[in-house]
Amino acid sequence: MKALVFPGQGSQFVGMGKELYDSRKEIKDLMDFSNEILGFDILKIMFEGTDEDLKKTKVTQPAIFIHSVAAVKAIDGTGAQMVAGHSLGEFSALVANGVLSFEDGLKLVSERALAMQEACDVNPSSMAAILGLDDAKVEEICASIGGVVVPANYNCPGQLVISGETKAVEEACNAMKEAGAKRALILPVNGAFHSPLMQPAQERLAAAIENAKFRKATIPVYQNITTTAVTNPDEIKKNLIAQLTGPVKWTQSVQNMIKDGATNFVEVGPGKTLQGLIKKINSEVTVASAI
Repeated sequence: MKALVFPGQGSQFVGMGKELYDSRKEIKDLMDFSNEILGFDILKIMFEGTDEDLKKTKVTQPAIFIHSVAAVKAIDGTGAQMVAGHSLGEFSALVANGVLSFEDGLKLVSERALAMQEACDVNPSSMAAILGLDDAKVEEICASIGGVVVPANYNCPGQLVISGETKAVEEACNAMKEAGAKRALILPVNGAFHSPLMQPAQERLAAAIENAKFRKATIPVYQNITTTAVTNPDEIKKNLIAQLTGPVKWTQSVQNMIKDGATNFVEVGPGKTLQGLIKKINSEVTVASAI
């Protein structure tokens, strides 16, 4: 069985989407529509901007979403039986399986980006990558630290990202190193994504999600929060809202997709990050880029 997987923030690069844009008229038209929806020329930034331009949250998230959906259109879905997305990538997955239209998906992604940036501005917060400790030990250390610090991304065995208040994240990193972590590296992000500090963003996004049209999925989506197959639009909405303050359980999602029959994973969107993670989760499956 084939699964389409969609990357999240961090996979952007200068020039992203230009080859897709030039490949077919219907893809060009779709991408041109992005500028109209957003009210600014995001394609110019994607094609000609700097790394710094692309790192701005209000640009990064829509840019990755646009690239991913254009790539889906380029491969025409190719008979996938399931989809999943890493954090932001979940919105791309929901366009691929018919739950959201491109326009509604892009509007929600834009609102999500602005809401997250606003929440980041309220509290000094950060994230850190922890390598070489098992998940249970990372969870135990986070729970022992004063202040807000939680597991945020279960990326693959031995690679977990934590998120929270800057001081608490720094304390947790020191404790992780003492516990034998190979690395405990503060990431260059300006907020505590997938932590309770995203509560203000969650409230703003929830209002936008409730006003968007969600359809029944044509194929299941394995959502970050539940890690299991979902097709019901009301359940998808609830999980999408919960995702902002809850962890991205990517390891568990991929494991469940494999358990349900996935043998071939195709990464749809910029970069190859998810292919590397999936191979670390299960070396027996095949992985590839869509384009």
